[in-house]
Amino acid sequence: MERHTITPRPGWQQTVEEQGLIYPLTRHPDGSLRPYWDESAYYSFTLTEVEALEETVEELHRMCLAAADHIVTAGRYADLGITDPRIARAVAEAWHRRSELPSVYGRFDLRYDGTGSAKLLEYNADTPTSLVEAASPQWFWMEERFPGADQWNSLHERLIAAWKKQAPLLPPGNPLYFAHSSADELGEDLMTVAYLKETAEQAGLDTDWISMEEIGWDSLSGRFVDNQLRFIRSCFKLYPWEWLTTDAFADHVLDTLDNGGGTGTTLWIEPAWKMLLSNKALLAVLWELYPGHPNLLPSYLDGPRELTGTTGYVAKPLLGREGAGVTIHEPGTEAIPRQEACCYQELAPLPDFDGNRVVLGAWVVEDEAAGLGIRESSGLVTDEYARFVPHVIR
Repeated sequence: MERHTITPRPGWQQTVEEQGLIYPLTRHPDGSLRPYWDESAYYSFTLTEVEALEETVEELHRMCLAAADHIVTAGRYADLGITDPRIARAVAEAWHRRSELPSVYGRFDLRYDGTGSAKLLEYNADTPTSLVEAASPQWFWMEERFPGADQWNSLHERLIAAWKKQAPLLPPGNPLYFAHSSADELGEDLMTVAYLKETAEQAGLDTDWISMEEIGWDSLSGRFVDNQLRFIRSCFKLYPWEWLTTDAFADHVLDTLDNGGGTGTTLWIEPAWKMLLSNKALLAVLWELYPGHPNLLPSYLDGPRELTGTTGYVAKPLLGREGAGVTIHEPGTEAIPRQEACCYQELAPLPDFDGNRVVLGAWVVEDEAAGLGIRESSGLVTDEYARFVPHVIR
């Protein structure tokens, strides 16, 4: 794994915008606009490294599924902050019927510097973004700058194949709606949903658009409807389950939830069991089940334990995006109590490449490793000001 500098292509911003990346710049706190898509550098990997990472990702995915089964079997929902019995039942039912429910993709965030074992930082299994840039502009960049090279990137093909395979699980005779929140100002959620909708259409599915805010409730029929009063039988939502089950319409969601078996009237993708994997408590459960595993970092729910005096630790809220609420505690510092439930994970500083802190986003489609996206940040937390940097296999 190496970092290389390179001159960006002339007109790169217009190029990536035409390829679906309509948010190529990020506004920073000082008001300046700086590249989010950053092709002034790229990373290269050997094929051996990529193959090893693929094996690691698929093993981690299997371990996460085993951890989800353990949580359901042991009834450990409270460890995830799930205290509403109705939500717990919905998650359990979805898990037991998971073979009947479509589930498409997820993203592992890994610490890796080209030496030693990759370490799991977290699993974004419900509403992961940075998909568009990983699947499309990154591939076209490689074809233009390094013709004949290769890339860890089969996302597009695998997504189409996944929709084709799972199409029989969708309710017949109705379109699959694709929804995002209109509160998204950057356009990232919009374009992620647009891209997934495109792959579903290429798989032959009938699709339609809607925003989460436009979804209506028909009290006469007891069903969710679109803005033309058509029933919504299935919907891919880039909207976290913790919002879906606590918003004003949460009771309707739970009352009409299609969890397979012919019950319910609305099927949501990703399914409710993904709540088990998109929660940072998963990290602590994994460490309980697989202590000392080379791809895991020590993680706890009841406090940092020995991490305060040895390696230091990172406190992560159980739910959150873009590094929000994450705090870093160097070794030897006194543990600081947190009011909210957190996972306390061993501090494993992100690798430093020429002053850039890098995290690997390894994609899973269905149960298989499918691609890589790389983000760089200036600090130890990968936040909303991170940059996306392309890669090649040399």
